[in-house]
Amino acid sequence: MELTEHTADNHHQIRGVEPSRVFVTDQWYESSLVVGARYLDPRWPVSSLSGVDQAAIAKLIELGPELIVFGAGERQQFLPREIQLEIIRHGIGVECMTLDAAARTFNVLMSENRRALAALIISPADSPGD
Repeated sequence: MELTEHTADNHHQIRGVEPSRVFVTDQWYESSLVVGARYLDPRWPVSSLSGVDQAAIAKLIELGPELIVFGAGERQQFLPREIQLEIIRHGIGVECMTLDAAARTFNVLMSENRRALAALIISPADSPGD
């Protein structure tokens, strides 16, 4: 899927989504990553929403977003309840959606200058050749 939402030039933009990769600003990424307006972690060590743990969200919480949008797969999935509650306890909103919906939502949030992160999960099962 090609996305066309444009934000300010100094913000990261998610420009394309395929099941096994995401195009952010000017590069394809084939592993899980976290994207913010001016933040990019292309080596987020998560392969499924059910595998998100305290260690995986610690840095995200530290960044202080108002909202974290989690995106994974082509069907909606959810974070473990205790992880959702931990994020909310820090006053941060949390949404779980498909990978492409998370990408679209992130771009809209960036166009509104919101303090948001997109935590995009590319699982090994989604990779080409599997």
